Amino acid sequence: MGNFGLAQFGVRFVFAVLLVFITYNPTQYSYAHWVKSVFPDVNAIIALCGILLLIGWFIFLRATLRSLGAIGLALCLAFFGCIIWLFFDLKWLSFENISAISWIILAVIAFMLSIGMSWSHIRRRMSGQIDTDDVEN
Repeated sequence: MGNFGLAQFGVRFVFAVLLVFITYNPTQYSYAHWVKSVFPDVNAIIALCGILLLIGWFIFLRATLRSLGAIGLALCLAFFGCIIWLFFDLKWLSFENISAISWIILAVIAFMLSIGMSWSHIRRRMSGQIDTDDVEN
């Protein structure tokens, strides 16, 4: 394995952002809006794009759940939840601005996915311990 640094985390973050924001965002330019605009007349290209998004979500979610585990994921959610709460307390965010809240939540999801994709590398750099999966012979 090569060195893991900020650039490698950035690549994972960019792919997570693309996955999350292509799937849904508050604008009218997302897969969810596209499907909604043509439903129930879904064609092959829409179905193919949906399958590609599902593959991406499966890869990211599986890696995140395996590397962080339930406790790590709960701590990550609690951490980002408290940061959002702090934004409300500091009056940087209000409940009336649903669009801003949506963008922040989507960005948090992308950040959590990129942390999950990177966690084994980060843990190895911090502790020197290597994670391995069970491999059948």
